[in-house]
Amino acid sequence: MKRLTLYSSSRSSMTGRVTPTNHPDQSPDQAHGSPSAQVASRQPRFSWQNFYTRHERLLWVAAAGLFSLLLLFIYAAITPSTRQITQEDIRAAVLHTLETNTLPSPAAKAYEVIRPSIVRVRGLEPDEDGEDREKSVGTGVVIVDKGIILTNLHVVLSAKRVQVVFADGLQSDATITGVRPEHDLAVLQAQTIPDDLFAATMRSTSDLKLGDQVFAVGFPFGIGPSVTAGVVSGLRREFRSPEGKRLLTNLIQFDAAVNPGSSGGPLVTAEGEVVGIVTAILNPTEQGFFVGIGFAVPIENAAAAVGVPPF
Repeated sequence: MKRLTLYSSSRSSMTGRVTPTNHPDQSPDQAHGSPSAQVASRQPRFSWQNFYTRHERLLWVAAAGLFSLLLLFIYAAITPSTRQITQEDIRAAVLHTLETNTLPSPAAKAYEVIRPSIVRVRGLEPDEDGEDREKSVGTGVVIVDKGIILTNLHVVLSAKRVQVVFADGLQSDATITGVRPEHDLAVLQAQTIPDDLFAATMRSTSDLKLGDQVFAVGFPFGIGPSVTAGVVSGLRREFRSPEGKRLLTNLIQFDAAVNPGSSGGPLVTAEGEVVGIVTAILNPTEQGFFVGIGFAVPIENAAAAVGVPPF
C-alpha cells in the first residue's frame, strides 16, 4: 500500500516568515521605544525667551549697575580735577571776610557784657517848694542780683534821698547799707529791682599789668551810659582828695576818659569783668575835668565793703 507524504505545519510557517532587518546604528532601547528614549525626545531646546522670563529681575539689576558705571566714567572724564587749596587761597578768604563783615570792637563787646549791671545814681534833696532836685549824679554797678549796688561815698554822702535808675529804666529809691570812707565806697540796697537784674562779674587784679586794656562805663555829667577806652597806666597809686581830707591808697591808675558823673562806675576788662570802681581824677588845675589820669579802687577792696567774697 502506497504511503502518503506528510508535511510538517512548522515548515510551512517558516517559509512564509519575513526575517526582520537589523539596524546596527539603533540601540535596543530606541528600537523597542524605551521610556528613557521617550523622555529624551520630550526635552526642550535652549530658549532665550525662557531664560529672560526666569531671570528678568536679575537682568534689570545688572543692566542698571552697568548703566551707573557708564555714567560714573563719563562724569569722571568730563569733570576737571579739583585744584589744591593753597595758603594764599586761605589768606584771601580771611581778608574777604574781614572786609565784608565788620567785627565788634573790644569796647563794644565789653560794654554789651556790663550794660545790664550799670545804674545811674542820683542824690536828691528837696528845694524850697518841697520838690526833689538833683544834688549829685554818679554811677553804680550791681554786684549782687538782689539789688546790692556799689558806688562812691562822695556821690551819696550829703543826699537826703538816694535814687537809682536801672538799665531797663526802672527807678527805685535806695538806702545806704554800708560805707568804707578809706576807699570812698558806699553800698546801696535798692528797694525795687527788675525781674531780670544781672550782677556784674568781678575779676581779680592780681594779674593786672601796665598796658592792659580797660574801659570805664558811667554817666559823665549825667550823660550816658557812656563808655571810654584806655589802658592801665599804673598800680598801687596814692591820691589825696582836693579837699585834703582823705588819702586813698592802692589805686589803679588808668587813662580812659572819666569826668564828674563817672564816679562809682566800673572799670572793666575787654571781657566786661569788673576790676575796679572809678573814684577820682587828677587835675593839677582847679578845673574838675579829665586830663588823662584817673583812679579806681581795686575790686577786692570794693567787694570787702559789701562783706562778700568777690570771686
